[in-house]
Amino acid sequence: MVPAEELPVLEALINIRNRLTKLKKDRTEYIRAKDVLSIYNALLSEVNRLNDLRAPSAAVTPEASTSSNAEGKQLVGPVEENRVDTILNDVFQLLSLFFLTIGKSRESPATFCQLATMKRLLTHLNESGIYTEADLKPFQSRLQELKGIITASTSDRDDELESDKQEGLVKLLLTKWDQCDRLLTKLVGSLGILSPELAPVHQRLITLRRLLASIASRVRPQASETTQILVELRAIEDRRSANGKFVVEGEDGEMVEPEKGQELCAGLLEDNFDICQEIQARDGAEDVARGPLQPIYDRLSELRAQLERLVLTHRWTLRETDLYNYQMALQEIDSMRKDGKFVDSDGNRPEGQLVLLYLLRRCFGLIYRLMASSEPISEELMPIANKLSTVKRCLIEVSKYGGPYSPRDLYPYQLALAQIDQLRKDGIFPAADGTIPEGQGILNALLSEAHEIVSMMQEETAIAEEKEDAARSVSAGAGAAAGAVAEGEKVE
Repeated sequence: MVPAEELPVLEALINIRNRLTKLKKDRTEYIRAKDVLSIYNALLSEVNRLNDLRAPSAAVTPEASTSSNAEGKQLVGPVEENRVDTILNDVFQLLSLFFLTIGKSRESPATFCQLATMKRLLTHLNESGIYTEADLKPFQSRLQELKGIITASTSDRDDELESDKQEGLVKLLLTKWDQCDRLLTKLVGSLGILSPELAPVHQRLITLRRLLASIASRVRPQASETTQILVELRAIEDRRSANGKFVVEGEDGEMVEPEKGQELCAGLLEDNFDICQEIQARDGAEDVARGPLQPIYDRLSELRAQLERLVLTHRWTLRETDLYNYQMALQEIDSMRKDGKFVDSDGNRPEGQLVLLYLLRRCFGLIYRLMASSEPISEELMPIANKLSTVKRCLIEVSKYGGPYSPRDLYPYQLALAQIDQLRKDGIFPAADGTIPEGQGILNALLSEAHEIVSMMQEETAIAEEKEDAARSVSAGAGAAAGAVAEGEKVE
């Protein structure tokens, strides 16, 4: 239930979301930074207005009250979320993708969508327990990068009024960051029960588990695909002693039975054997998730295929705001779960849970990968950046074969670089409306590097020609000397 005093804020947020949706659907022209920043300023005003309304009953939720919060400031907001918070989350999610699209990936609003997706991934890892230290390290480093972006947005503001306007956004982002940080800390701490000697066994069992989940998610999994995996699982099983504990080599080279982590590895081993049996029982069957789960499987498979194509072609085809539709679809599917499992209308848990959870986590992982790989280059300049990257790569490959290079060899690359040079005005790549899009430094650096490679190739060709001319002169001189000697002998 939305309080009466928050209804104007709700109406304004819905209007902002409609503006963003309209802007996202417009494919006739590039997204302009000024349009996004105008909506962003309107949103900041509503966030601060909402904070003012809730200030008298300010409360800190358990999730938000940690030392990671900036200077211990309390985050204003109700204990229970209402529709205003839901709409606000959707608006920030979409606006964050807009910031990635216009190349402002190093500004704090761009971190929201990444933190939201990271939280879902970490939640799924926590539910499944299928992760290793190597899986968590990229999240740790990325989380620190995002914290740096958020905090830098406040420290870089010289205008006190502008800094106060940003305060509501910073509080919201730090809350999201803190939730991810505590989830990650929990996951890292749970690996503390694993002894170092058992870490390689645990790592291999996790790898095999993921491989089996990938096989199980196929439309017609073949039992023969699990043969080699079963051989390896039995080899791991043979390393257990009579009392069921894993025997591994200790630091001193002697065989030991570490106490910490035995149950964890034993559980993973049993789960892998169970999945192998399920795949063998379904040998060649088309139905992956029978009954009411089949439509969910079909939808997740479709989403995964689309996202995997985007991973391959995102530099040329992806507008980051397109990810919003995928996020909403996946969140809707994720919300169907109860206690971490998909259930039917009778509350039962049909077969195919492993496959659906694997596909769901795979899709979230692909979205996170696409967000994290977004470059700080505006959508309008991305075609130029792609062309420069291609020219540079081609020049590097050609230069590997060595010179000399004829003018005909270098002409296509010089022509491409000349065409790009003509797009610049006073050293800047302007937008169609005369504004200066993000990514100028990257494009100018790529252009300079490409010109430098061409110059090096031309220099290499000139040196080779000089050596060839010198060798030809020596050869001609030697021939003339030999002729003179021959003439002298004839005279004698």
